[in-house]
Amino acid sequence: MSKGDVGSRLAIGLAFGSSAAVMVLELVSLRLVAPYIGLTLETNTAVIGVALAAIATGSALGGRYADAVPPRKTLGPLILIGGALVMLILPVVRWTGESLRGGGTDLVFLVLAVALFAPASLLAAVTPMVTKLRLATLAETGTVVGRLSAYATVGGIAGTVLTGFVFVSKVPVSTILLSLGGLLVVAGAALTVVLRGTQAAVKPVALALIGATLTVVAPRPCEVETAYHCARVAADPARESGRTLYLDQLRHSYVDLNDPTHLEFDYIKNFAAAINGTWQDNRRLDALHIGGGGLTMPRYLSATRPGSHNKVYEIDGAVVELDKKELGVRTGPDLDVTVRDGRLGIRDEATDSDDVIIMDAFSGVSVPWHLTTRELVSDIRRVLRPDGIYLVNVIDFGSLAFAKAEIKTLQAEFAHVAAIARTDELAGQAGGNFVLVASDQPIDLAAITAELAPPMQIQDDLTEFVGDAPVLTDDYAPVDQLLTPYTS
Repeated sequence: MSKGDVGSRLAIGLAFGSSAAVMVLELVSLRLVAPYIGLTLETNTAVIGVALAAIATGSALGGRYADAVPPRKTLGPLILIGGALVMLILPVVRWTGESLRGGGTDLVFLVLAVALFAPASLLAAVTPMVTKLRLATLAETGTVVGRLSAYATVGGIAGTVLTGFVFVSKVPVSTILLSLGGLLVVAGAALTVVLRGTQAAVKPVALALIGATLTVVAPRPCEVETAYHCARVAADPARESGRTLYLDQLRHSYVDLNDPTHLEFDYIKNFAAAINGTWQDNRRLDALHIGGGGLTMPRYLSATRPGSHNKVYEIDGAVVELDKKELGVRTGPDLDVTVRDGRLGIRDEATDSDDVIIMDAFSGVSVPWHLTTRELVSDIRRVLRPDGIYLVNVIDFGSLAFAKAEIKTLQAEFAHVAAIARTDELAGQAGGNFVLVASDQPIDLAAITAELAPPMQIQDDLTEFVGDAPVLTDDYAPVDQLLTPYTS
């Protein structure tokens, strides 16, 4: 094999690997920031924007400096320092996030943006530099540039696919970043030693070791890093058998290990009130749950209505395993838990097969938009029995634009829709949890009111509250823009 062949393969490998590394960084950064600022369309867009800005900056500056400074002098240190900075991302973001937990989301994102931009820019500069090295004559400029650009693009695709389908689902974020940083440091150090000598690699390697050490000792906001959430279970100091499941930065579920009839959160109590007010004879029910969390409602129904069948669609299998490990969940005849997207699950459910369907699915502070649309609600209506009810947990603040749009969407399919919330929330003066009740049969407001704890109330005259809110459809569902998360 000729020296030229070796150089060509090395250039392809560097272009491929550096581009793959940038895409791994981009996707992992989304997971890294979620426990502190949530994971919304805006968050995704902003992180992607930072990564693209870094690629553009690195490509431009890499090309410029390749003409000003021999790439042989800069290529190795570029990759080496980039790897060292990758190892600093996790500790910097996590220490900032933990110190500002509950607030300062803008600062947390700013820190992430800076931490991501620096190494991504350095890595993006690799391709124009190796391109410069491979340009022997003007006659082959197009071929060299085209080939290396193509391999860099393929590297980006590989990094994206492997991270999304393999890395995040198999190993923690900290391991991904340490492994990526370590690989870059080794590759960069080897190039630096070969092209410039040992002395040039000492300081960047020292920086990498500092980053690796800080990553190991950085705060861990998760007990389990799942493919979708940062999850942990915390004991309730005020109730010995009480446990709270946290998904990202939010309290998602509360479970009493010894008493499944104990309901801690107000919206869960409102779910129970709507069910008990609709069926006051404690008869068994066929219930379908979209979103499992800590499985509070399935356990409550099994305990209070013996013989009930609960089917749960929960997209995050690691959360289900955490439920079994720490929250005492046991599947069986009364509890069927399927790891699957709720929309796909609803599609396969038989017509007129359920008495009650409960929608309580969240992704951090946002709501999966495809679980909010009229098309989904139409399918829900198909699956419900004629006297069944559909219950939806909606969290909104500020102008309540999302809550209003979801009510309008339910009204487009169901003959009767009501909302359970506090008086000030129903008056549009405050935000929080709204439990929406939809049915083809008249809703027994009096019976449900008798089950509610003050200051909760149920209201079915929602025309003034909803106003001119849009109906959400698969073609138009700007959920992240409509929703106002809790910020104080």
